[in-house]
Amino acid sequence: MIERLFPEWVSTVETFTDDATDVAVFPAEQELLRNAVPKRRLEFTTGRACARQALAVLGVPPAPLLSGPRGEPRWPAGVVGSITHCSGYRAAAVAASARAAAIGIDAEPDDPLPDGVLDAIAVPEELPMLRRLTAVRPDISWGRLLFSAKESVFKAWYPLTGRSLGFDQAIVAIELAGSFNARILVDAPVDVYIGRWLAGDGLVVTGIVVPAGS
Repeated sequence: MIERLFPEWVSTVETFTDDATDVAVFPAEQELLRNAVPKRRLEFTTGRACARQALAVLGVPPAPLLSGPRGEPRWPAGVVGSITHCSGYRAAAVAASARAAAIGIDAEPDDPLPDGVLDAIAVPEELPMLRRLTAVRPDISWGRLLFSAKESVFKAWYPLTGRSLGFDQAIVAIELAGSFNARILVDAPVDVYIGRWLAGDGLVVTGIVVPAGS
């Protein structure tokens, strides 16, 4: 599913199940899970397993994937990537840093956002777009897709800047054909992020790859 969002040189792995008995966790990663509840353990271990499988395609041997200050994965030298997880789905996407400066992925259930969330994540310019999209494709939760796109933007933004980005600091334009772009409203090394989205199997999934040298 997720591979359709990226060029072939981005390595992706996804799973719709957790099988903790088959997932190896390095001691340094176990330390990160010391106080984690079972749900968080499954998300972490299966997400890391997806990432290591994706890295293996690039020829990167298994190693601990620790977390940075915002919980983001710390990738081996020469690699960029992203991990996502939601109920019933885990995925990772990685690429050589010679080809990509950053990657962001996010998956969400294709369900309406909880009350009040859309008001918190959308800027006024995005609301007419959501209404138009809903009129044409009411089977997709466009508010949830907007949320996912902004999550992917942040995951691509943060490794490049080391700075937080508020939901109100990016304006996302979603196209029915499966693409979107995000215009950053603050000073940034990359001021427009271009991504792709898809919906299926009860999910909305978004992905961004920032080419090296951008």
